[in-house]
Amino acid sequence: MRTFYIIIFLWTPFIWGQRLTERRLTRQVEKIAVFQQAFVGLAVAPIEGGPLVGLEADHYMTPASNTKLLTFLGALQTFDSLPTLDYALENDSIFHFRPTGYPLLFHPFYQDSILDDFLLKQKLLNYHPWKRSPEPLGPGWSWDDYSYYYAAERSPFPIYGNAVQALRGEEGFELFPAFPLEATNADLRLRRALATNRFFYNPYQGKVGDTLYHPFKTSDTLFVRLLRQASKGDVLLDSTDRSDLKWKPFFTNQEEQLYKGLLQNSDNGIAEALMLMIAKAQGKGFAAESAIDSLTSSWRPWLPDPIEWVDGSGVSRYNMITPKTLVAVLQQIYFTAGWEKIQAFFPQSGTSGTLKSYANLKGVYAKTGNLRHNHNLSGYWESEKGNRYAFSIMVNHFTSPTSEIREGITTLLQWLQQNLR
Repeated sequence: MRTFYIIIFLWTPFIWGQRLTERRLTRQVEKIAVFQQAFVGLAVAPIEGGPLVGLEADHYMTPASNTKLLTFLGALQTFDSLPTLDYALENDSIFHFRPTGYPLLFHPFYQDSILDDFLLKQKLLNYHPWKRSPEPLGPGWSWDDYSYYYAAERSPFPIYGNAVQALRGEEGFELFPAFPLEATNADLRLRRALATNRFFYNPYQGKVGDTLYHPFKTSDTLFVRLLRQASKGDVLLDSTDRSDLKWKPFFTNQEEQLYKGLLQNSDNGIAEALMLMIAKAQGKGFAAESAIDSLTSSWRPWLPDPIEWVDGSGVSRYNMITPKTLVAVLQQIYFTAGWEKIQAFFPQSGTSGTLKSYANLKGVYAKTGNLRHNHNLSGYWESEKGNRYAFSIMVNHFTSPTSEIREGITTLLQWLQQNLR
């Protein structure tokens, strides 16, 4: 039987009115058979401060999409409103604009009609690209994920979510926006070439009505071409600085939609865009690594443990964090955003987003985190007595089906809810 090391911080003889002994915690985890060949970490504490109960709470784990909690906190602390672009007018007729990293232009899932209409009504558009674009894929991303929506490329001004929509009709797939498409006998429905925007499909796979989303390779020239097609007007690529113009930000107040996309849908493209926006707002261009360094430096006074953090989304396996640090992050989110916004933005158990599959939990608002052989759940619950708790349950390095791990986490969390009222 696996030995679990329990780390319990008791500031008073009783934990929130009910003593949880080391033996009880160990016994409860050992009852969950699917955990016995996995690495399990747990931390839970009252939201507004108090003693933390932990099971291997200071051990480093792979957070996967729980990384988005860090990105969310960074965005909350950086922005009151998210700037969609910077713009300037020249002679009341030439519209100049430059990127902020904002990702909702013509997005297939999260429409920002204010931004779309604002650009489309201009007669002459001059786009000023940033002098240095970020690397398209984040550090530690798997290269063979390039053709999947969850690994859409990072860019200073995403358009269509940096992904093509492919609709399967009677004659094959129709791509929007349009790119070269060829039939193949390969075992695939639709796939892009590694280095180009050529797409391939097998006419004998898939069914009519299928809709797929696959990333395209980004560039400033492609952005201009796609915007020109959408606007049916003049869009020019202008690499001059034009510091003589009076630049100002444009806001569309779509924070709720963006943050729901980040947390409820766990959209990696949204997460990476927010990290680039934070970097730009900090005066660091679109250098996500510099933004991460700045945030972690400012958080150092309250971080229980140092963080290994390299991207906004959690796609990278280079990310590492401890459960008790995630609880500290959740507490900071609560202090910054408040309970009402947490209820609005976070998935709710059995109801919304990635928590629909946690139907047997009650009153839980939490973020899942999935990579192969890793599944985590970190968030909040409010007890029947109105007490609020932040928790992180992290299960790494398992080979069981994720559905069974999810059942194990449900059992453990239900037990904690019963004992921490």
